[in-house]
Amino acid sequence: MNSKVGEVLLYYCYCEVKDPEKLCAWQKALCQHLHLTGKVRVASEGINGTVGGSKVATNLYIEVMLSQPLFKGILCQEDFKSSAGGAHCFPDLRVGVFKEIVPMGIDPKTVSYKETGIHLSPQEFHREVEQYLSQASQGQSDTILLDCRNFYESKIGHFQGCLAPDIRKFSYFPSYVDENLELFKDKRVLMYCTGGIRCERGSAYLRSKAVCREVYQLKGGIHKYLEEFPDGFYRGKLFVFDDRYAICSNEDIVSACRYCGTLWDQYKLCSSQHCRQLVLTCPSCRNKGLTACCPVCQEKELKMTSRASGQTLKEECECTRRRPRVPIEHVSQRMLDAGKD
Repeated sequence: MNSKVGEVLLYYCYCEVKDPEKLCAWQKALCQHLHLTGKVRVASEGINGTVGGSKVATNLYIEVMLSQPLFKGILCQEDFKSSAGGAHCFPDLRVGVFKEIVPMGIDPKTVSYKETGIHLSPQEFHREVEQYLSQASQGQSDTILLDCRNFYESKIGHFQGCLAPDIRKFSYFPSYVDENLELFKDKRVLMYCTGGIRCERGSAYLRSKAVCREVYQLKGGIHKYLEEFPDGFYRGKLFVFDDRYAICSNEDIVSACRYCGTLWDQYKLCSSQHCRQLVLTCPSCRNKGLTACCPVCQEKELKMTSRASGQTLKEECECTRRRPRVPIEHVSQRMLDAGKD
């Protein structure tokens, strides 16, 4: 159980949970018993988790989850995505009850996971992307390949020819859709995210606007796609929300050092205790002391601002101030650029 050789699991299950508090307590006890670390969100709409531990522990965890009556006939073996890691990938175990199992900021009763887009298997999605890139190169595509993740995720890895919104949180996604409805009008939209969960609610929200011709989503997300197509149309690393920051399936580097521009895709936290944003800074630049995300954090010695508990308050810096909360896309330019990656 305590072996450092292990893996990290990623999964979600949308289902009706009548007693979220009870499920939360059961889940916490299960993870503690198996010495798992990670994050699990429970809500009346289901469960969403990423946990790490030994392979013995993660295998037992899957077995118990599949035997849970609440998930019978809904959750299956292939819904669990795994990658090399272990309990050391997370600082602790956090299990809690929330309104949503993925924080989009829209009441699940208003936009339900039951109204999701059409699910495509990795093979089907691969064929769709292939066709899209072929048509886009000739300026004939009526399709948008939409990355539903945050900007820092798509920055280090993405599908060729995708539209990657410059948003910092998934809770900004609905506003992004609202501000760019013209972009999606009469289009076929192919959506993808890390493991599929953001597409469930994101596609439902997009469909609720009744502007797209069709909305599709990658079942199992990039995680499952890379299992079958490690050298497919997804290039670069896959960002993950744990201490590893990223996992890779190909050797491509699609991002650069923030300071010198050399190819680099390994994130570190900004050295400013007031910021703690992720920054791409290569070893050479780090050795020169360039360890912050922007000049504001790098050049100024900010006074420590702390809560009574001693926790540092996050402050805005150049990075957060200059990024629009909800970017408005230029339709013509996006269509011209499609497929050029």
